[in-house]
Amino acid sequence: MGCNSTALSSCTFPNLNVTTLSQDSTFNGFPTPLRILLAIIMILMIAIAFLGNAIVCLIVYQKPAMRSAINLLLATLAFSDIMLSLFCMPFTAVTIITGTWHFGSHFCQISAMLYWFFVLEGVAILLIISVDRFLIIVQRQDKLNPHRAKIMICSSWIFSFCISFPSVVGWTLVEVPTRAPQCVLGYTEFSSDRAYAVMLVVAVFFIPFSIMLYSYLCILNTVRRNAVRIHNHAESLCLSQVSKLGLMGLQRPHQLNVDMSFKTRAFTTILILFIGFSLCWLPHSVFSLLSVFSRTFYYSSSFYSISTCILWLTYLKSVFNPVIYCWRIKKFREACMEFMPKTFKILPKIPGRTRRRIRPSTIYVCSEHQSAV
Repeated sequence: MGCNSTALSSCTFPNLNVTTLSQDSTFNGFPTPLRILLAIIMILMIAIAFLGNAIVCLIVYQKPAMRSAINLLLATLAFSDIMLSLFCMPFTAVTIITGTWHFGSHFCQISAMLYWFFVLEGVAILLIISVDRFLIIVQRQDKLNPHRAKIMICSSWIFSFCISFPSVVGWTLVEVPTRAPQCVLGYTEFSSDRAYAVMLVVAVFFIPFSIMLYSYLCILNTVRRNAVRIHNHAESLCLSQVSKLGLMGLQRPHQLNVDMSFKTRAFTTILILFIGFSLCWLPHSVFSLLSVFSRTFYYSSSFYSISTCILWLTYLKSVFNPVIYCWRIKKFREACMEFMPKTFKILPKIPGRTRRRIRPSTIYVCSEHQSAV
């Protein structure tokens, strides 16, 4: 691909794609009032993503009791979202409101590399957590401790850097956003560029999605089978225990109701994160592949609108995660209340689960290994 005379010109050299910025590099985006509104919303998203994830990291850092393996992984996921909100989202907001990329072609490649780097890290952590839930619930193996979690976190950072670094040295075509509000993978006809783009998208979404989907389907099947087995044998197990205790003359105890939430509580939270990841990243993955392979799509008049909406979805995941933590994890919610100023504590408390999990009049039989997180 040689140099062209459009607003964005890309000159390709051996093993290097250099993207240059011309003088009239502005995109025909939304009307000015709408751009201002979108930029304001983007600023709010940045604030929520930064503050919410910073609280998660601060909680794990300041409270030794919160430094379990799963919480270390969640803190790393939050940290990657913080970096995304600091090093990528602000430049997108500026580009949306001004209609021009002001940061140069070299920083465009750096910005794209950072974007994929932090996204890859977040996906890698979510994949580790999902596999850990699979091992605990399906395989009955609880092997992840804080030390191993730290090793896996370091390995995930190295892996993410190795996958994302080629984009900053020009191993693929990265466009200055005359076609989008952020540097994106551009249309190219070179096989090497397309191969790297496919590898990047597969590493970010399709492989993690496939593994996590398989893990959660196995987990859901295991939970369903356990619930059916417990329901079918509840009464016989209960009467057996009563007979052994010599209590047949007493009033028949309540039906056995073994609470399985100690296995599913943390899993449900991670499942929600997985659903959020899928909804936010499936459109972006398809969009990236179409941008690289379809010239008609990439140069269509609706490309800017589509790219803006899809980019927002990927950023929304960073805002979505800390809200889920505080909603689903009681310890995080309580710790958040401690960090809030006293003036905000006059607000009514969020109702929690008040149902007692153990009733003295019920005989509980638990024959399975309990491994709560």
